[in-house]
Amino acid sequence: MHDTVNLTARPSTLPFRLSPRRSLLFVALAALAMAPGGLGELTRSLMADAFVQVSVFVAATLLIFYGLERLFRFDIGIALGSARTMQVPIAALLGATPGCGGAVVVVAAYASGKVSFGAVVATLTATMGDAAFLLIATRPDAALILLPTQLAVGILTGWLIDRFVVTDYRPRGGTCEIVAAIGKLRLRDIAYLIPVVPGLVVGAAQIGGVEIATILTVPVQVIALVGVFIGLAIWTVSPVAAMTNPSDTPVTRMAEETSFISVWVIIAYLAYDYAAAYAGLDLKAMFGAIAPVLPIVGAAIGFIPGCGPQVMVATLYVHGAIPFSALAANAISNDGDALFPAIALAPRAAIMATVYSTLPALVVAYALHFFAPGFLN
Repeated sequence: MHDTVNLTARPSTLPFRLSPRRSLLFVALAALAMAPGGLGELTRSLMADAFVQVSVFVAATLLIFYGLERLFRFDIGIALGSARTMQVPIAALLGATPGCGGAVVVVAAYASGKVSFGAVVATLTATMGDAAFLLIATRPDAALILLPTQLAVGILTGWLIDRFVVTDYRPRGGTCEIVAAIGKLRLRDIAYLIPVVPGLVVGAAQIGGVEIATILTVPVQVIALVGVFIGLAIWTVSPVAAMTNPSDTPVTRMAEETSFISVWVIIAYLAYDYAAAYAGLDLKAMFGAIAPVLPIVGAAIGFIPGCGPQVMVATLYVHGAIPFSALAANAISNDGDALFPAIALAPRAAIMATVYSTLPALVVAYALHFFAPGFLN
């Protein structure tokens, strides 16, 4: 009998975890935002853009997802276990949802013996992780093509794995917890939700081409920067390494995970524009010179756990620095933040699933590179 996985860990004994590295980054970002002259203006503008263009949509999506999960109290792990022939498609669909929550559920179900290894490969192949939020918010046309493509590739790859791979990569002995629960709803969670609401209105208006800045009593940038720094403060003292515990409230999970994602989005925004404005780098021309190997580079970056490198790749694509083929290679290859808990729950399965997803990533990427070189660029 396989060991079960505890997804309802007891509340954390500490209300926060003060990380020196996170604190240093918080101070550095605050100093850049308060810098005089053009540097401060550019930094504040980019932070505000990151909040209204990405963070608020991440927050809304997570609130809906976790709210429905709490409302219906649906155990997807048990449902997957009884799905049999539909395990792989359902697992791929869970992976294709933005963020990493669905992928982690599938890995946990595998570790407890409910689903096949093909389901794990399907969900990790189909997931784009947190980078999906950035792509949906900034290039919905590309997301409309890439996410269904990943879903189809994930299903096909998962079925092939179940047909030809017979090795059992499940962990042996012991139990594991995803992350300790935070506990009750906190004031900081509500404080973060307050600027998210008007920020979401502004972000939606920008997408629709509607000008509403003139009717707001508070400037858009002020609202956005309040949200940015509340989020940075939450992240700086957060006890969460990547994902929250399912037993926490939807608002707490939204605040923690959105803050975590937003840090990487802000870094990606700043890094690109700083390089162009102060280093004079033409990244589009630089990457254009090595275009044939960019899909390999994108797939290789996908091996790196976490959402940060993947958000950077998506940002480069949004700015036109890399082609769609390189983005596709990275999206299919990467597992985002899901790889951290996946390694904790079933390390061999997580590593081998990442390896197995590289081949379809390169096949799709080079098909795009040779047969549709200008597609969605």
